[in-house]
Amino acid sequence: MSTHAKRERLLLADLLESAGPEAPTLCEGWTTRELAAHVVVRERRADASAGLLVKPLAARLERVQAEFAAKPYEELLRLIRTGPPRMSPFALKPIDEASNTVEFYVHAEDVRRAQPDWAPREPDPVFADALWARLERAARVLGRKAPVGLVLRRPDGQTAVAHRGTPVVTVTGEPGELTLFAFGRQEAAQVELDGDKDAVARALEAELGV
Repeated sequence: MSTHAKRERLLLADLLESAGPEAPTLCEGWTTRELAAHVVVRERRADASAGLLVKPLAARLERVQAEFAAKPYEELLRLIRTGPPRMSPFALKPIDEASNTVEFYVHAEDVRRAQPDWAPREPDPVFADALWARLERAARVLGRKAPVGLVLRRPDGQTAVAHRGTPVVTVTGEPGELTLFAFGRQEAAQVELDGDKDAVARALEAELGV
């Protein structure tokens, strides 16, 4: 059984601890404390986390997340490291791996890349392939609001179409960088964009992600 999600969980917790509770993140408007609260609520409060997808429940999610953000930071980090309660679907390894590998990777980079002295992590070919496999499956959903055609391309030439249309912008980079781009972190992703100048500008400003 692969353990990408577990590794990314612990890395995220370590980065949150190193940054401290009031550091900025790439999640607009969220400090590290608020990001940590989001991670905990998503795993432990299904009654509230449904607000991530269902707009009428968004206000409840906001209230519950604020309650968790008010808890001691060390407690939030402990809950992240401990993981979901035994009865949670996230406690099942296949669901954890499918649902959390990308989630924790993106949020770890949200913390890392918001710091002034950040440095990229060492490349891991196995993990890169795992991210690419997930990105291929999710590309159309992540790119559905793109105002231009959007193609994601690995350096080895493998491609995934995130949005059909014209003009087309091709985004080239390693799977981790393409994942960040597709999840709306365009400015932070280390990628190359090819296409019409105006189309590239529109792709950089597009509302991408879930």
